[in-house]
Amino acid sequence: MSPPSDPAPAGAGAPGSDQERLEAQLQVFAREIGAMYRSQKARAEQLEAALGALKTAYLETIRSFAFVVEAKDAYTGMHLERCRSYGVALMEELGVADDHPDAEYGFLLHDAGKIGVPERILSKPGPLTAAEWRVMRAHPVIGYQMLENIPFMTTAAEIVRCHHEMFDGSGYPEGLRGEQIPLPARAFSIVDAFDAMTTDRPYRAAMPTERAAAELSRMAGTQFDPDVVAVFLPLIERLPGVGARA
Repeated sequence: MSPPSDPAPAGAGAPGSDQERLEAQLQVFAREIGAMYRSQKARAEQLEAALGALKTAYLETIRSFAFVVEAKDAYTGMHLERCRSYGVALMEELGVADDHPDAEYGFLLHDAGKIGVPERILSKPGPLTAAEWRVMRAHPVIGYQMLENIPFMTTAAEIVRCHHEMFDGSGYPEGLRGEQIPLPARAFSIVDAFDAMTTDRPYRAAMPTERAAAELSRMAGTQFDPDVVAVFLPLIERLPGVGARA
């Protein structure tokens, strides 16, 4: 007679054992996690697309408003759009574009405060009087007040407020100096001056880009941040539309 076999451990290899149930549960859990991940990824992609569409719509609204402002000055042409394009390119070259996503709104709206300047001053063909200059010099503050309470326009508002400040402290409205001027505003002042110099105005023809670059270099350290000028100069030939005018 054969000796009795040792009893098998409870549940070992038996159908419906604890181990098999645990494996089945883990497989179900893994499938649920996979489905949840795919669902959340699709939702995130939809949200990103919606945010992209919202940003595009918002930028178009801002651009339309900026062009209304621009229409008050018959001589600026597409100045605002070029400043936006050049400014974004310079911010990317400086490596700070992601830190200031609303900067392009400030580039478009830098002269928004001119809405508060009488047409007779904006369109005056001759030199402005001292009193008229005081009114004109108020436009950065007026523009800043229009934007300062919009939470996602912090950088844009600072650009509007500071776009006439100069690196040596001789600008307005506050006479800020050096790094007291926010970096996006220091960048904007360069692209603004470059575009002004390289486009036709009623009182002079456009400068060649080489001469405009030389002027930026000459004024680095006084009107402009010399470090930002050094970054901008090699970028000029890659700016959209500039090569055709060179």
